[in-house]
Amino acid sequence: MAGMKKPEFDVPELREIAVIPPIAIDAMAHIKPFVAKAEHQEPLGFPGELVDDWKDRAISKMDELLGKYRSLQVFMDACVKCGACTDKCHYYLGTADPKNMPVARQDLMRAVYRRYFTFAGKHFPGLVGATDLTEEVVEDWYRYYHQCSECRRCSVYCPYGIDTAEITMAGREILASIGVGQKYANEIIAKVHKIGNNLGLPGPALADTLESLEEEVEEDTGVAVKYPLDQEGADILLVTPSADFFAEPHVDGLIGYGKVFHQAGTSWTVSSHASEAANFGIFIGNYENMKLVAMRVREAAQSLGVKRIVVGECGHAWRVAYSFWNSLIGPFDFLDESFPVPQHICEFTYGLLQRGALRINKEENDDKVVTFHDSCNVSRGSRMGDKPGGQFTIPREIIKAACNNFVDMAPETTLEHTFCCGGGGGLLTDDLVELRVKGALPRMEALKQVVDEYGVTHMAALTTVSAWT
Repeated sequence: MAGMKKPEFDVPELREIAVIPPIAIDAMAHIKPFVAKAEHQEPLGFPGELVDDWKDRAISKMDELLGKYRSLQVFMDACVKCGACTDKCHYYLGTADPKNMPVARQDLMRAVYRRYFTFAGKHFPGLVGATDLTEEVVEDWYRYYHQCSECRRCSVYCPYGIDTAEITMAGREILASIGVGQKYANEIIAKVHKIGNNLGLPGPALADTLESLEEEVEEDTGVAVKYPLDQEGADILLVTPSADFFAEPHVDGLIGYGKVFHQAGTSWTVSSHASEAANFGIFIGNYENMKLVAMRVREAAQSLGVKRIVVGECGHAWRVAYSFWNSLIGPFDFLDESFPVPQHICEFTYGLLQRGALRINKEENDDKVVTFHDSCNVSRGSRMGDKPGGQFTIPREIIKAACNNFVDMAPETTLEHTFCCGGGGGLLTDDLVELRVKGALPRMEALKQVVDEYGVTHMAALTTVSAWT
């Protein structure tokens, strides 16, 4: 594209057949995100810079997490180095750095765990691969725990169910607790605490945006579709990522939500207090901050007196809502008893389609051949509807209701086996663009296959933003 700066790294070529690369030691050792400053750390309850007693604090924090989350200690003890996960990480496939193998990324923490929390590691460290916690180790943690998108694909293949995402989350929380947090994620969380959304958009800016959308939709369709803000007594509170309010193509999603609600004859509203569905608390592994972000949604729903909560299109937002909201901010006994738990926008839309309440002219999209990218967080950390696998079938049924030409990508790259877009897990930041591009390689190869074989022209997704946008 004209005017674009050439990247300062080699962009991997898309291959006809996916190849497991030979290892390239330290291939990504030069990559790490910007470190958070005091103004990013302190609003989250973390020290503003590396503390003097960082080693003692880090070991103490690890001890706390091992006691709080039994799964973490199981993951530290259970690995037998079988190799089932080694080639399952999109970042290893894209970068060839062996520390991006899930087992090696886990071992960055496992070696320290053995040194300070096991008998053999305390007395015979060399025999069990135990490592002292040093500044060099902290540097490796910071680099490679921010080369993991917490997608959980490796856990699907692990015979013991070891979840690298939980280890990554623990590693990031330990780092933040000693003053080494990630700027991108922590700055965003601080904005939510202060204003209510990731982008720091104040209420008047939201109101102007929604008014502009009303004018745009009426001009395009001749239908007066409303996009309400802070409307008390509405049936539905819509909580959607703040990118939907201004960014392309995300704003098209918000436009679509309004049209669907209008067609259904359902009153709805957005809240200026909780205008953000995305919850970066999960990315940094800190449940206290995850709860604070989620609590704004509960507060907004109660103050506006809505009957149900609908979550917009965002993979990790839905994962948090589905898997964590009930324990973090539940119970939702103040909602309509017919809708006692939050719904995904796809569930709401699919229900309308089943009842014949939403009419779509499929032929209008006959110029499109569509495929679907399963979001990692939706696929492996949530569900939709009342049947297992609804997170896979419902989005596809909606697409098929809107177009006549749908093609799935290869089965080993979809459903629970889906590859990450490369930009999840709080890694969608320009300082990690090389990692994102290389991490997107497996997904792009699968996309290229259906483009070449079936003439696919569009890819739909349940992720807010991706490495390829």
